[in-house]
Amino acid sequence: MRKTKSLLIVGLLWMGLCTAQAQIVNEDEYEITVTNEEGKEETIELPEGMTAEQDSLFSLYFSKNYLEKDPSCQESSVNPAYEQEVYIDRLRKLPTIMEMPYNDVVRKFIDRYAEKGRSRVSYMLGLSNFYMPIFEQALEAYELPLELKYLPVIESGLNPRAVSSVGATGLWQFMVTTAKRYGLQVNSLVDERQDPIRSSYAAAQYLRDLYRIFGDWNLVIAAYNCGPENINHAIRRAGGAKDYWKIYPYLPSETRGYVPAFIAANYIMNYYCEHNICPMLTDLSMKTDTVEVNRDVHLQQIATVCGVDLGMLRELNPQYRRDIVNGSSEPSVIRLPIADINTFIEREDSIYAYQADILLSKRSQVDIPEQEMAAAGRNYARQGNSGRGSNSYSGSSSRSGKWKSSKSSRRNDRDSDRKSRKKSRRSRKSSESVTIRNGETLSEIAAKHGTTVKKLKKLNKINGSTIRAGKKIKVK
Repeated sequence: MRKTKSLLIVGLLWMGLCTAQAQIVNEDEYEITVTNEEGKEETIELPEGMTAEQDSLFSLYFSKNYLEKDPSCQESSVNPAYEQEVYIDRLRKLPTIMEMPYNDVVRKFIDRYAEKGRSRVSYMLGLSNFYMPIFEQALEAYELPLELKYLPVIESGLNPRAVSSVGATGLWQFMVTTAKRYGLQVNSLVDERQDPIRSSYAAAQYLRDLYRIFGDWNLVIAAYNCGPENINHAIRRAGGAKDYWKIYPYLPSETRGYVPAFIAANYIMNYYCEHNICPMLTDLSMKTDTVEVNRDVHLQQIATVCGVDLGMLRELNPQYRRDIVNGSSEPSVIRLPIADINTFIEREDSIYAYQADILLSKRSQVDIPEQEMAAAGRNYARQGNSGRGSNSYSGSSSRSGKWKSSKSSRRNDRDSDRKSRKKSRRSRKSSESVTIRNGETLSEIAAKHGTTVKKLKKLNKINGSTIRAGKKIKVK
Protein backbone atom coordinates (compact mmCIF):
# COMPACT_ATOMS: atom_id res chain seq x y z
CA MET A 1 0.00 0.00 0.00
CA ARG A 2 2.84 2.33 0.92
CA LYS A 3 4.57 1.67 -2.42
CA THR A 4 1.35 2.27 -4.40
CA LYS A 5 0.76 5.53 -2.59
CA SER A 6 4.35 6.63 -3.19
CA LEU A 7 4.11 5.85 -6.89
CA LEU A 8 0.85 7.81 -7.15
CA ILE A 9 2.35 10.82 -5.38
CA VAL A 10 5.47 10.76 -7.53
CA GLY A 11 3.33 10.42 -10.66
CA LEU A 12 1.18 13.42 -9.70
CA LEU A 13 4.29 15.37 -8.75
CA TRP A 14 5.88 14.59 -12.09
CA MET A 15 2.74 15.75 -13.96
CA GLY A 16 2.82 19.00 -12.01
CA LEU A 17 6.51 19.50 -12.67
CA CYS A 18 6.02 18.85 -16.38
CA THR A 19 3.36 21.57 -16.46
CA ALA A 20 5.07 24.15 -14.27
CA GLN A 21 8.60 23.51 -15.51
CA ALA A 22 8.06 22.49 -19.14
CA GLN A 23 10.66 24.98 -20.23
CA ILE A 24 13.31 22.88 -18.43
CA VAL A 25 12.46 19.61 -20.16
CA ASN A 26 12.20 21.17 -23.60
CA GLU A 27 15.05 23.55 -22.97
CA ASP A 28 17.48 23.93 -25.83
CA GLU A 29 19.86 26.32 -24.10
CA TYR A 30 23.21 24.85 -23.14
CA GLU A 31 25.03 28.08 -22.36
CA ILE A 32 24.77 31.35 -20.49
CA THR A 33 25.81 34.80 -21.62
CA VAL A 34 27.70 37.21 -19.36
CA THR A 35 29.22 40.65 -19.83
CA ASN A 36 32.93 40.92 -19.08
CA GLU A 37 34.80 43.88 -17.61
CA GLU A 38 35.25 45.43 -21.06
CA GLY A 39 31.51 45.45 -21.66
CA LYS A 40 31.65 42.61 -24.19
CA GLU A 41 29.31 39.64 -24.03
CA GLU A 42 30.83 36.19 -23.74
CA THR A 43 29.22 32.79 -23.96
CA ILE A 44 29.94 30.10 -21.38
CA GLU A 45 28.90 26.48 -21.88
CA LEU A 46 26.99 24.83 -19.07
CA PRO A 47 28.44 21.66 -17.53
CA GLU A 48 26.59 18.65 -18.95
CA GLY A 49 25.26 17.74 -15.51
CA MET A 50 23.15 20.92 -15.66
CA THR A 51 21.65 20.16 -19.06
CA ALA A 52 20.58 16.52 -18.72
CA GLU A 53 16.99 15.69 -19.59
CA GLN A 54 14.76 16.01 -16.54
CA ASP A 55 12.77 12.86 -17.34
CA SER A 56 15.96 10.77 -17.24
CA LEU A 57 16.38 11.76 -13.60
CA PHE A 58 12.81 10.89 -12.65
CA SER A 59 12.99 7.55 -14.47
CA LEU A 60 15.61 6.25 -12.04
CA TYR A 61 14.42 3.47 -9.75
CA PHE A 62 15.12 5.46 -6.58
CA SER A 63 13.24 8.46 -7.95
CA LYS A 64 10.14 6.42 -8.75
CA ASN A 65 10.09 4.39 -5.56
CA TYR A 66 11.72 6.40 -2.79
CA LEU A 67 11.16 10.09 -3.57
CA GLU A 68 7.98 11.98 -2.86
CA LYS A 69 6.89 15.55 -2.35
CA ASP A 70 6.99 16.94 1.18
CA PRO A 71 3.40 17.95 1.96
CA SER A 72 4.57 20.12 4.86
CA CYS A 73 6.75 22.31 2.64
CA GLN A 74 5.00 25.25 1.00
CA GLU A 75 6.71 25.48 -2.36
CA SER A 76 6.40 28.52 -4.58
CA SER A 77 7.43 29.06 -8.19
CA VAL A 78 8.63 32.54 -7.29
CA ASN A 79 12.37 32.98 -6.95
CA PRO A 80 13.04 35.95 -4.64
CA ALA A 81 15.55 38.54 -5.83
CA TYR A 82 18.30 39.53 -3.40
CA GLU A 83 20.88 42.24 -3.38
CA GLN A 84 24.45 41.37 -4.29
CA GLU A 85 25.57 41.80 -0.67
CA VAL A 86 23.20 39.05 0.45
CA TYR A 87 24.80 36.51 -1.89
CA ILE A 88 28.27 37.61 -0.83
CA ASP A 89 27.39 37.22 2.85
CA ARG A 90 25.76 33.81 2.40
CA LEU A 91 28.73 32.45 0.45
CA ARG A 92 31.11 33.81 3.06
CA LYS A 93 29.20 32.00 5.83
CA LEU A 94 29.42 28.57 4.20
CA PRO A 95 31.64 26.31 6.37
CA THR A 96 34.21 25.65 3.64
CA ILE A 97 37.98 25.62 3.18
CA MET A 98 37.67 26.38 -0.51
CA GLU A 99 37.11 29.92 -1.70
CA MET A 100 33.50 30.75 -2.51
CA PRO A 101 33.76 34.23 -4.04
CA TYR A 102 30.90 36.08 -5.69
CA ASN A 103 30.86 37.66 -9.14
CA ASP A 104 28.45 38.08 -12.05
CA VAL A 105 29.25 34.64 -13.50
CA VAL A 106 28.55 32.94 -10.16
CA ARG A 107 25.28 34.90 -9.93
CA LYS A 108 24.25 33.68 -13.37
CA PHE A 109 24.71 30.07 -12.27
CA ILE A 110 22.84 30.62 -9.00
CA ASP A 111 19.93 32.08 -10.95
CA ARG A 112 20.06 29.12 -13.31
CA TYR A 113 19.61 26.68 -10.42
CA ALA A 114 17.04 28.83 -8.60
CA GLU A 115 14.86 29.47 -11.65
CA LYS A 116 15.05 27.04 -14.56
CA GLY A 117 16.58 24.27 -12.46
CA ARG A 118 14.19 24.34 -9.52
CA SER A 119 12.75 20.84 -9.97
CA ARG A 120 16.24 19.47 -10.63
CA VAL A 121 17.44 20.96 -7.33
CA SER A 122 14.41 19.49 -5.52
CA TYR A 123 15.28 16.06 -6.91
CA MET A 124 18.99 16.34 -6.02
CA LEU A 125 18.17 17.45 -2.48
CA GLY A 126 16.10 14.30 -2.06
CA LEU A 127 18.80 11.99 -3.39
CA SER A 128 21.52 13.78 -1.42
CA ASN A 129 20.26 11.92 1.66
CA PHE A 130 21.46 8.73 0.00
CA TYR A 131 24.61 9.86 -1.83
CA MET A 132 26.13 12.60 0.32
CA PRO A 133 27.14 10.27 3.20
CA ILE A 134 28.99 8.10 0.64
CA PHE A 135 30.80 11.13 -0.81
CA GLU A 136 31.68 12.50 2.61
CA GLN A 137 33.13 9.20 3.80
CA ALA A 138 35.36 8.93 0.72
CA LEU A 139 36.52 12.55 1.00
CA GLU A 140 37.23 12.11 4.71
CA ALA A 141 39.34 9.04 3.95
CA TYR A 142 41.70 11.23 1.88
CA GLU A 143 41.38 14.29 4.17
CA LEU A 144 39.81 16.44 1.48
CA PRO A 145 37.40 19.40 1.87
CA LEU A 146 33.88 18.05 2.32
CA GLU A 147 32.41 20.75 0.07
CA LEU A 148 33.77 18.68 -2.82
CA LYS A 149 30.76 16.43 -2.25
CA TYR A 150 28.81 18.83 -4.49
CA LEU A 151 31.06 18.14 -7.48
CA PRO A 152 28.73 15.33 -8.74
CA VAL A 153 25.88 17.86 -8.65
CA ILE A 154 27.40 19.67 -11.64
CA GLU A 155 29.07 16.57 -13.10
CA SER A 156 26.10 14.22 -13.31
CA GLY A 157 23.12 15.79 -11.53
CA LEU A 158 23.45 12.90 -9.04
CA ASN A 159 22.57 10.38 -11.74
CA PRO A 160 24.80 7.27 -11.30
CA ARG A 161 24.00 6.15 -14.86
CA ALA A 162 24.81 9.48 -16.51
CA VAL A 163 26.94 9.23 -19.67
CA SER A 164 28.35 12.38 -21.25
CA SER A 165 28.70 13.11 -24.95
CA VAL A 166 32.35 12.03 -24.79
CA GLY A 167 31.71 8.84 -22.79
CA ALA A 168 32.40 10.05 -19.24
CA THR A 169 30.25 7.88 -16.98
CA GLY A 170 28.77 7.75 -13.51
CA LEU A 171 28.26 10.17 -10.66
CA TRP A 172 31.82 11.46 -10.93
CA GLN A 173 31.96 11.28 -14.75
CA PHE A 174 35.13 9.24 -15.17
CA MET A 175 36.64 8.59 -18.58
CA VAL A 176 37.79 5.00 -19.11
CA THR A 177 41.55 5.74 -18.98
CA THR A 178 41.32 7.75 -15.76
CA ALA A 179 38.97 5.20 -14.19
CA LYS A 180 41.38 2.34 -14.84
CA ARG A 181 44.31 4.40 -13.58
CA TYR A 182 42.52 4.65 -10.25
CA GLY A 183 41.60 0.99 -9.99
CA LEU A 184 38.07 0.95 -11.40
CA GLN A 185 37.12 -2.02 -13.56
CA VAL A 186 35.62 -1.27 -16.95
CA ASN A 187 34.88 -4.20 -19.25
CA SER A 188 31.96 -5.75 -21.10
CA LEU A 189 30.29 -6.96 -17.88
CA VAL A 190 31.40 -4.47 -15.23
CA ASP A 191 31.62 -0.69 -15.15
CA GLU A 192 32.62 0.43 -11.67
CA ARG A 193 32.33 4.07 -12.73
CA GLN A 194 28.63 3.52 -11.98
CA ASP A 195 29.34 2.10 -8.52
CA PRO A 196 28.68 5.03 -6.11
CA ILE A 197 31.07 3.76 -3.44
CA ARG A 198 34.07 2.64 -5.51
CA SER A 199 33.85 5.60 -7.88
CA SER A 200 33.70 8.02 -4.94
CA TYR A 201 36.93 6.67 -3.47
CA ALA A 202 38.58 6.78 -6.90
CA ALA A 203 37.44 10.39 -7.34
CA ALA A 204 38.77 11.36 -3.92
CA GLN A 205 42.15 9.85 -4.76
CA TYR A 206 42.22 11.67 -8.11
CA LEU A 207 41.31 15.01 -6.47
CA ARG A 208 44.07 14.50 -3.90
CA ASP A 209 46.60 13.88 -6.66
CA LEU A 210 45.47 17.00 -8.54
CA TYR A 211 45.90 19.08 -5.38
CA ARG A 212 49.45 17.79 -5.04
CA ILE A 213 50.08 19.17 -8.54
CA PHE A 214 48.38 22.58 -8.30
CA GLY A 215 48.04 23.35 -4.57
CA ASP A 216 44.86 25.34 -5.22
CA TRP A 217 41.36 23.88 -4.98
CA ASN A 218 39.82 26.03 -7.69
CA LEU A 219 42.52 24.87 -10.09
CA VAL A 220 41.93 21.31 -8.92
CA ILE A 221 38.26 21.22 -9.83
CA ALA A 222 38.97 23.07 -13.09
CA ALA A 223 41.55 20.37 -13.90
CA TYR A 224 38.97 17.74 -12.96
CA ASN A 225 36.82 19.13 -15.74
CA CYS A 226 39.29 19.71 -18.58
CA GLY A 227 42.43 17.84 -17.50
CA PRO A 228 45.68 19.07 -15.93
CA GLU A 229 47.31 19.64 -19.34
CA ASN A 230 44.79 22.34 -20.26
CA ILE A 231 45.25 24.03 -16.88
CA ASN A 232 49.04 24.07 -17.30
CA HIS A 233 48.59 25.49 -20.78
CA ALA A 234 46.33 28.27 -19.42
CA ILE A 235 48.83 29.02 -16.64
CA ARG A 236 51.61 29.46 -19.20
CA ARG A 237 49.46 31.75 -21.33
CA ALA A 238 48.62 33.81 -18.23
CA GLY A 239 52.30 34.38 -17.53
CA GLY A 240 52.62 31.72 -14.85
CA ALA A 241 49.71 32.89 -12.68
CA LYS A 242 48.29 30.02 -10.59
CA ASP A 243 44.96 31.66 -9.85
CA TYR A 244 41.78 30.36 -11.48
CA TRP A 245 40.35 33.84 -12.00
CA LYS A 246 43.55 35.06 -13.68
CA ILE A 247 43.78 32.13 -16.07
CA TYR A 248 40.00 32.27 -16.63
CA PRO A 249 40.20 33.89 -20.14
CA TYR A 250 42.52 31.13 -21.37
CA LEU A 251 40.34 28.20 -20.30
CA PRO A 252 37.96 26.16 -22.49
CA SER A 253 34.43 27.55 -22.58
CA GLU A 254 32.89 24.90 -20.30
CA THR A 255 35.73 25.13 -17.78
CA ARG A 256 35.22 28.91 -17.53
CA GLY A 257 31.82 28.08 -16.10
CA TYR A 258 32.88 25.06 -14.08
CA VAL A 259 34.15 26.76 -10.91
CA PRO A 260 31.26 29.28 -10.90
CA ALA A 261 28.84 26.36 -11.31
CA PHE A 262 30.51 24.55 -8.41
CA ILE A 263 30.19 27.64 -6.19
CA ALA A 264 26.55 28.00 -7.23
CA ALA A 265 25.90 24.33 -6.42
CA ASN A 266 27.31 24.81 -2.92
CA TYR A 267 25.11 27.87 -2.53
CA ILE A 268 21.82 26.37 -3.77
CA MET A 269 22.24 23.07 -1.89
CA ASN A 270 22.52 25.09 1.34
CA TYR A 271 20.17 28.05 0.70
CA TYR A 272 17.35 26.33 -1.22
CA CYS A 273 14.73 27.39 1.34
CA GLU A 274 15.57 31.04 0.73
CA HIS A 275 14.61 30.47 -2.92
CA ASN A 276 11.33 28.66 -2.16
CA ILE A 277 12.59 25.25 -3.27
CA CYS A 278 11.25 22.23 -1.39
CA PRO A 279 13.45 19.14 -1.22
CA MET A 280 11.78 15.88 -2.10
CA LEU A 281 11.44 13.48 0.80
CA THR A 282 13.59 10.36 0.66
CA ASP A 283 12.08 7.15 1.99
CA LEU A 284 15.19 4.98 2.12
CA SER A 285 14.46 3.21 5.38
CA MET A 286 16.00 -0.06 4.18
CA LYS A 287 19.60 -0.81 5.11
CA THR A 288 21.91 -2.73 2.82
CA ASP A 289 24.91 -5.00 3.10
CA THR A 290 27.03 -7.01 0.70
CA VAL A 291 27.68 -10.69 0.00
CA GLU A 292 30.71 -11.99 -1.86
CA VAL A 293 30.40 -14.57 -4.63
CA ASN A 294 33.07 -16.57 -6.45
CA ARG A 295 30.79 -17.97 -9.13
CA ASP A 296 28.96 -16.31 -12.01
CA VAL A 297 25.44 -15.31 -11.12
CA HIS A 298 22.71 -13.32 -12.87
CA LEU A 299 20.72 -10.70 -10.97
CA GLN A 300 17.54 -12.30 -12.31
CA GLN A 301 18.49 -15.54 -10.53
CA ILE A 302 18.77 -13.66 -7.23
CA ALA A 303 15.60 -11.66 -7.80
CA THR A 304 13.49 -14.75 -8.58
CA VAL A 305 14.81 -17.16 -5.95
CA CYS A 306 15.04 -14.57 -3.15
CA GLY A 307 11.88 -12.69 -4.09
CA VAL A 308 13.72 -9.36 -4.50
CA ASP A 309 12.70 -6.66 -6.95
CA LEU A 310 15.01 -6.78 -9.99
CA GLY A 311 14.89 -3.01 -10.46
CA MET A 312 16.06 -2.47 -6.91
CA LEU A 313 18.89 -4.97 -7.40
CA ARG A 314 20.02 -3.11 -10.50
CA GLU A 315 19.92 0.21 -8.67
CA LEU A 316 21.92 -1.19 -5.75
CA ASN A 317 24.44 -2.77 -8.14
CA PRO A 318 24.68 -0.35 -11.11
CA GLN A 319 28.22 -1.47 -11.93
CA TYR A 320 26.97 -4.72 -13.50
CA ARG A 321 26.23 -3.62 -17.03
CA ARG A 322 24.36 -6.73 -18.22
CA ASP A 323 23.04 -8.03 -14.88
CA ILE A 324 25.84 -10.63 -14.80
CA VAL A 325 28.14 -10.79 -11.77
CA ASN A 326 31.36 -12.38 -13.01
CA GLY A 327 32.36 -14.00 -9.74
CA SER A 328 34.31 -16.79 -11.43
CA SER A 329 36.86 -14.25 -12.70
CA GLU A 330 37.51 -12.82 -9.24
CA PRO A 331 35.47 -12.58 -6.02
CA SER A 332 32.71 -10.01 -6.57
CA VAL A 333 30.31 -8.31 -4.19
CA ILE A 334 26.56 -7.93 -4.52
CA ARG A 335 24.68 -5.32 -2.50
CA LEU A 336 21.34 -6.49 -1.09
CA PRO A 337 18.79 -5.22 1.43
CA ILE A 338 20.07 -6.42 4.76
CA ALA A 339 16.83 -8.37 5.31
CA ASP A 340 17.62 -10.50 2.24
CA ILE A 341 21.22 -11.37 3.11
CA ASN A 342 20.29 -14.51 5.07
CA THR A 343 17.86 -15.58 2.35
CA PHE A 344 20.65 -15.37 -0.21
CA ILE A 345 22.98 -17.46 1.96
CA GLU A 346 20.33 -20.10 2.66
CA ARG A 347 19.28 -20.43 -1.00
CA GLU A 348 22.66 -19.89 -2.65
CA ASP A 349 22.76 -23.28 -4.41
CA SER A 350 19.24 -22.78 -5.74
CA ILE A 351 20.18 -19.32 -6.97
CA TYR A 352 23.12 -20.62 -9.01
CA ALA A 353 21.01 -23.45 -10.45
CA TYR A 354 17.97 -21.39 -11.46
CA GLN A 355 17.85 -21.15 -15.31
CA ALA A 356 21.64 -21.12 -15.44
CA ASP A 357 21.61 -22.66 -18.92
CA ILE A 358 19.51 -19.73 -20.17
CA LEU A 359 20.77 -16.74 -18.19
CA LEU A 360 24.42 -17.79 -18.22
CA SER A 361 24.59 -19.46 -21.63
CA LYS A 362 28.18 -18.70 -22.66
CA ARG A 363 29.88 -22.02 -23.40
CA SER A 364 33.37 -22.79 -22.13
CA GLN A 365 34.12 -25.63 -24.58
CA VAL A 366 32.88 -26.78 -27.99
CA ASP A 367 33.65 -29.79 -30.21
CA ILE A 368 35.00 -29.40 -33.74
CA PRO A 369 33.73 -32.01 -36.30
CA GLU A 370 37.08 -32.61 -38.04
CA GLN A 371 36.04 -35.24 -40.64
CA GLU A 372 32.97 -33.30 -41.75
CA MET A 373 35.01 -30.11 -42.04
CA ALA A 374 37.71 -31.84 -44.11
CA ALA A 375 35.06 -33.08 -46.55
CA ALA A 376 33.42 -29.65 -46.62
CA GLY A 377 36.82 -28.08 -47.30
CA ARG A 378 37.42 -30.33 -50.31
CA ASN A 379 33.98 -29.57 -51.68
CA TYR A 380 34.60 -25.87 -51.14
CA ALA A 381 37.92 -26.10 -53.02
CA ARG A 382 36.33 -28.02 -55.93
CA GLN A 383 33.69 -25.32 -56.25
CA GLY A 384 36.43 -22.73 -56.77
CA ASN A 385 35.68 -20.74 -53.59
CA SER A 386 39.07 -20.96 -51.92
CA GLY A 387 40.20 -17.40 -52.80
CA ARG A 388 43.01 -15.77 -50.87
CA GLY A 389 42.10 -13.75 -47.82
CA SER A 390 38.76 -15.45 -47.16
CA ASN A 391 38.02 -17.25 -43.91
CA SER A 392 36.06 -20.43 -43.34
CA TYR A 393 34.56 -21.12 -39.96
CA SER A 394 35.50 -24.35 -38.21
CA GLY A 395 33.29 -25.61 -35.45
CA SER A 396 29.90 -24.49 -34.15
CA SER A 397 28.35 -21.03 -34.32
CA SER A 398 29.48 -20.24 -30.77
CA ARG A 399 31.71 -17.26 -29.99
CA SER A 400 34.04 -19.87 -28.48
CA GLY A 401 34.59 -21.55 -31.90
CA LYS A 402 37.92 -21.31 -33.72
CA TRP A 403 38.56 -19.75 -37.09
CA LYS A 404 40.66 -21.64 -39.63
CA SER A 405 42.09 -19.76 -42.60
CA SER A 406 41.44 -20.89 -46.20
CA LYS A 407 45.19 -21.28 -46.68
CA SER A 408 45.28 -23.82 -43.86
CA SER A 409 42.23 -25.60 -45.25
CA ARG A 410 43.80 -25.85 -48.72
CA ARG A 411 47.03 -27.21 -47.24
CA ASN A 412 45.10 -29.91 -45.37
CA ASP A 413 43.20 -30.77 -48.56
CA ARG A 414 46.45 -31.10 -50.52
CA ASP A 415 47.89 -33.37 -47.82
CA SER A 416 44.77 -35.51 -47.97
CA ASP A 417 44.88 -35.69 -51.77
CA ARG A 418 48.59 -36.58 -51.72
CA LYS A 419 47.91 -39.48 -49.36
CA SER A 420 45.11 -40.69 -51.61
CA ARG A 421 47.37 -40.59 -54.66
CA LYS A 422 50.11 -42.54 -52.85
CA LYS A 423 47.57 -45.10 -51.78
CA SER A 424 46.32 -45.34 -55.37
CA ARG A 425 49.87 -45.76 -56.71
CA ARG A 426 50.53 -48.47 -54.18
CA SER A 427 47.34 -50.16 -55.23
CA ARG A 428 48.24 -49.88 -58.91
CA LYS A 429 51.78 -51.08 -58.25
CA SER A 430 50.63 -54.07 -56.23
CA SER A 431 48.42 -55.24 -59.12
CA GLU A 432 50.95 -54.50 -61.94
CA SER A 433 50.47 -56.52 -65.16
CA VAL A 434 52.59 -57.12 -68.29
CA THR A 435 51.78 -58.39 -71.74
CA ILE A 436 53.36 -61.72 -72.64
CA ARG A 437 55.61 -61.41 -75.63
CA ASN A 438 56.01 -63.94 -78.37
CA GLY A 439 58.31 -66.81 -77.17
CA GLU A 440 58.52 -65.59 -73.52
CA THR A 441 58.48 -68.16 -70.79
CA LEU A 442 57.30 -67.92 -67.17
CA SER A 443 60.88 -68.24 -65.93
CA GLU A 444 61.99 -65.28 -68.08
CA ILE A 445 59.08 -63.12 -66.90
CA ALA A 446 59.75 -64.07 -63.25
CA ALA A 447 63.45 -63.21 -63.54
CA LYS A 448 62.69 -59.88 -65.24
CA HIS A 449 60.29 -58.77 -62.48
CA GLY A 450 62.09 -60.18 -59.44
CA THR A 451 59.69 -62.95 -58.59
CA THR A 452 59.40 -66.73 -58.99
CA VAL A 453 57.52 -69.02 -61.36
CA LYS A 454 55.63 -70.46 -58.40
CA LYS A 455 54.37 -67.00 -57.38
CA LEU A 456 53.41 -66.10 -60.94
CA LYS A 457 51.37 -69.33 -61.25
CA LYS A 458 49.65 -68.73 -57.95
CA LEU A 459 48.94 -65.04 -58.71
CA ASN A 460 47.53 -65.82 -62.16
CA LYS A 461 46.01 -69.21 -61.28
CA ILE A 462 48.08 -71.06 -63.92
CA ASN A 463 48.11 -74.86 -63.57
CA GLY A 464 50.67 -75.89 -66.18
CA SER A 465 53.56 -74.17 -67.88
CA THR A 466 51.81 -73.04 -71.05
CA ILE A 467 51.22 -69.32 -71.58
CA ARG A 468 49.89 -67.49 -74.65
CA ALA A 469 51.54 -64.47 -76.29
CA GLY A 470 49.51 -61.24 -76.22
CA LYS A 471 47.74 -62.01 -72.95
CA LYS A 472 48.32 -59.98 -69.78
CA ILE A 473 49.81 -61.58 -66.72
CA LYS A 474 50.05 -60.17 -63.19
CA VAL A 475 53.58 -59.98 -61.94
CA LYS A 476 52.84 -58.41 -58.50
